[in-house]
Amino acid sequence: MNESSQSRITPWVGRILAINAIVLLLQQTVLTSPAIEDMLRFDPAVAFHRPWTFVTYMFLHGGFLHLLFNSVALFVFGPPVERRFGSTTFLVYYLYCGVGAAIFSLALAGVIPVAPFIGASGAILGVALAFARVAPDAELMIFPVPMPIKAKRLVWILVAIDVAGALINLGGGDDNVAHLAHLGGLAAGWFYFILQGIARPSEPPRLSTIRPRVPVGANAGDASRHQPVITPHSQAVSSPPPAPEVPGVPEAVEIDRVLDKISATGIASLTPDERRFLDAVASRRRNNPH
Repeated sequence: MNESSQSRITPWVGRILAINAIVLLLQQTVLTSPAIEDMLRFDPAVAFHRPWTFVTYMFLHGGFLHLLFNSVALFVFGPPVERRFGSTTFLVYYLYCGVGAAIFSLALAGVIPVAPFIGASGAILGVALAFARVAPDAELMIFPVPMPIKAKRLVWILVAIDVAGALINLGGGDDNVAHLAHLGGLAAGWFYFILQGIARPSEPPRLSTIRPRVPVGANAGDASRHQPVITPHSQAVSSPPPAPEVPGVPEAVEIDRVLDKISATGIASLTPDERRFLDAVASRRRNNPH
């Protein structure tokens, strides 16, 4: 992956950022009635009477700073996760974590008081967990901490902060933060990866056995647009090209992820970087079978 592809914002991250900004603008200019927010926020007490609020609450924010913090977090964690998952899967995962945060809060509301809440934090913390899974050793600078923190440790720090905040609020404090929803988004993401681990085959297929599958009735030009280019073995090749390195992700993990993506959504869903990665790994394994 080149540097420009790593820094470029991805499609659904950009759309979600834009939607959140537009909704906040409408909240503060046109849709200023408290009754509108009341109809769209998530309130466990009336959730079953307003099922749309399981989704709508995550597109509302309590002000510019609330939106800013969530937007920065999504901008940092979102693009790498969308590149790994693919855009459609990323959107489904984002919404799944947001809905999971609401369900988690609803379940706890039966035993502890849970106030109504708005904001995308639950969904974004689910994305942060996914980032820690695909790039656990990526180092991040978090203001005001003066040293880099690895992604896999940052997630546990966020969990500790939200657990502490939830306990303080239960003890009578009120920092106006939906800590339980944050934990719900993280829990939903964790459950997602548990299910993925159960469904994932224990032994991924060898890349060297992958062959292009040409759709019936497709000509050669059509096939070239939908299939990876896997070159035949040649005696003239002295050394295969190295596989593109994915920062923070071991090659075996990245191979497993790409093969899972092919199985789930088809080979046409691969990005150019993923195709180059497969081609390079397959070429190296053919030339160095041992």
